[in-house]
Amino acid sequence: MTRPRLSLLRKILIIVGGLILVFGGLYWWFSRPDVSQLDANAVTGARPTLSAPRNQTIPTVKIADAVGWPQGAKPVAAAGLQVNAFATGLDHPRWLYRLPNGDVLVAESNSPPRDGGGITNRIMKWLMGRAGAGVPSANRITLLRDADGDGVAEVRSELLNAGNGLESPFGMVLVGETLYVGNHNALIRFPFKVGETKITSKGEKVVDLPGGGHWTRSVIAGEDGNTLYVGVGSETNIADKGIEAEKNRAAILSVDPRTKRATIFASGLRNPVGLAFNPDTKRLWTVVNERDMMGSDMPPDYLTQVDFGSFYGWPWHYWGGYEDKRVSPGRPDLREYTARPDFALGAHTAPLGLTFAQDLQLGPNYTNGAFVGLHGSWNRVPASGYKVVYVPFGARGLPAPGAKPVDVLGGFLNADGKAMGRPVGVTADKTGALLVADDVGNVIWRVSAPGARPAATPSPSARPAAAR
Repeated sequence: MTRPRLSLLRKILIIVGGLILVFGGLYWWFSRPDVSQLDANAVTGARPTLSAPRNQTIPTVKIADAVGWPQGAKPVAAAGLQVNAFATGLDHPRWLYRLPNGDVLVAESNSPPRDGGGITNRIMKWLMGRAGAGVPSANRITLLRDADGDGVAEVRSELLNAGNGLESPFGMVLVGETLYVGNHNALIRFPFKVGETKITSKGEKVVDLPGGGHWTRSVIAGEDGNTLYVGVGSETNIADKGIEAEKNRAAILSVDPRTKRATIFASGLRNPVGLAFNPDTKRLWTVVNERDMMGSDMPPDYLTQVDFGSFYGWPWHYWGGYEDKRVSPGRPDLREYTARPDFALGAHTAPLGLTFAQDLQLGPNYTNGAFVGLHGSWNRVPASGYKVVYVPFGARGLPAPGAKPVDVLGGFLNADGKAMGRPVGVTADKTGALLVADDVGNVIWRVSAPGARPAATPSPSARPAAAR
């Protein structure tokens, strides 16, 4: 080989090496995890500490790998409470609903298949697999019954499955003798009488819903049974595919089951999951998963009362009017109309489950407030969430002044930071204990107060029959 050719090859190698160093250095810089500068509890409450966003091109990825519970292990309940397994051996249990006779429905479900094989979907599948959410959806609703009252469900029956029309089912509510189920892409209903353990009919579609994306579809009925409320999360993080792709998303929809029509009740809620009515004020509340890639400290996920017509800012603003400058074009004209949430739950804690305390008998410290299942972060250093918390309320039907979340059930991460479980849906059982769905441990946990009296008359979980 001649000297000029060697010289040319050397130059090419130097250039290639330089490019590798440059791009490698850029990748290292942009992919470094953002480490929290605030304690997780500082970003909670009615007046959380808010820091400047540290926007990211590549998100921080800090997943608590799912390992399940070792033999005999269980979560840790707060002082004065105890925990036992109400049901085990389930398949990714996500949501819970108590029927008027005390039977408990469990939605065993997961995300619908993601279309396409692009890099984004491949990364999402990898992340979900590490977090314990990579399994196919069981598409099943199971009925659990604790007939002898010992705190363990000894009766188990497959109430509904894919053959009935379930597609990534989530929320459930009984109105008269009609059971409504929120599939990821439609609200459907079935004839059902309390006490039955199997439904054989196909689901009747009430309304179509935007499918996929943030796929959970929680459902709750208004007091008269004539209005259903459905939580629908966004397709993307911050309308990355354009605002047109987010039609009827990032919102709570109001559905009239008689006319089969859906309208927007409240909007600008990136991913509203748990829905519950405050028993004192009869007002609707929700928990919301806020946006990603603004660093480990921002913005806070939250619990809030939701009023008709309210707008909570997504994607242009967060926490009552702070501008997300990544979203273009901006909408500064909407800032003054952006509602501020009532209570921050910390950054990236992923609040999913929500229930108020009216049917619970956990002692004097837990009589007026809300219980929230924090599924846990995938993009914060250190991890946040992975527990069930209680938010104390005051006399005005709002979180008590100065209140912070109180840990009720923890210990879901082991000493190595791996997830033995992840809490999702929460509800009261017929005795006043708190049931917690764990979609990594595949368990329904039961939190109770030793010696507590059973709830005398649980509030009706079903609503009166709506006209059809």
